[in-house]
Amino acid sequence: MDKQRIVVGLSGGVDSAVTAHLLKQQGHEVVGIFMKNWEDDDDSEYCSSNIDFVDAASVADVLGIEIEHVNFAADYKDRVFAEFLREYQAGRTPNPDVLCNAEIKFKAFLDHAMRLGAERIATGHYARVRFNAASQRYELLKGLDPAKDQSYFLHRLSQQQLAKAMFPVGELHKTEVRRIADEIGLPNARKKDSTGICFIGERPFREFLNRYISKAPGPIRDERGRRIGEHQGLSFYTLGQRQGLGIGGLKPKGAQRGAGEHAPWFVARKDLETNTLWVVQGHDHPWLLSPALEAEDASWVAGEAPSAGGYAAKSRYRQADAGCTLAEGANGAFHLSFAEPQWAVTPGQSAVLYHGEVCLGGGVISRAG
Repeated sequence: MDKQRIVVGLSGGVDSAVTAHLLKQQGHEVVGIFMKNWEDDDDSEYCSSNIDFVDAASVADVLGIEIEHVNFAADYKDRVFAEFLREYQAGRTPNPDVLCNAEIKFKAFLDHAMRLGAERIATGHYARVRFNAASQRYELLKGLDPAKDQSYFLHRLSQQQLAKAMFPVGELHKTEVRRIADEIGLPNARKKDSTGICFIGERPFREFLNRYISKAPGPIRDERGRRIGEHQGLSFYTLGQRQGLGIGGLKPKGAQRGAGEHAPWFVARKDLETNTLWVVQGHDHPWLLSPALEAEDASWVAGEAPSAGGYAAKSRYRQADAGCTLAEGANGAFHLSFAEPQWAVTPGQSAVLYHGEVCLGGGVISRAG
């Protein structure tokens, strides 16, 4: 590849740091940008953006590249956080990282990088891009490290966005990325990976949502309709949730002694009309298993929907690919039926389709089938 001016999103983490190093090693002109996407509580113990910027600046110093601090907080609030709150208030469980990639990292950030004269942008995502000469289209591929693959979060990227995107660490395993960081003396070589939603970080989730969504307590009922507790507001719970229900170890009156009596409780349904949280006992309860799902707001990497037929899909990030059949509907909707029932299919999450290592795109789950 010809030498290019490439703007790298430096997050303060090890993956983006090694990304910048690899590109510089290849002879490209590399510029780092630190994206500030959240500023409501900069001084809180959970908001690590100040520490992350110091780490990103230290990396830029070691690599000998420029770094710019850019504030996208207003864009983020309008394009990602407002949608996040709307979804939660509607009783769904959104995935803001998917929206952040489509609207901020590969839109607002990409636009900013182009204004700086960049030919491409790069991030520390574990994914790959390939140009298919036969179809004359770009393809989004899984990262080579199966434990770290992040193509699920990137499935809404378009041909125009992929044409400008590079993911150098997608060709590596995480252990190799850490080894490289160590070898070249990066200050954040051993920094632990960030977890949790991008703007919430490690903070207690319910406490955070509480600031923005009003509580409306209501009954928790089991499958027989018995009231066994009170929930704090349906928005605060997600399907398949096991922790934080406040009914651990509870044995409903009249329950028979036996094997299932101490089985853990899981959130199985949320009924907005009656403000009821339905829970069941046991991980494999039928209410938690869905043979199909409906999705809407589809976004396809190729720019058009794949033909109906057999594929693999993920209905949540931490999940093995599941064999499925795609049937396309109208107006960006589609239906997936699975070879094996899927666990805790959750409205608001993304259903992402794969053909082998190629990520085809996906949509937002509207209901379990």
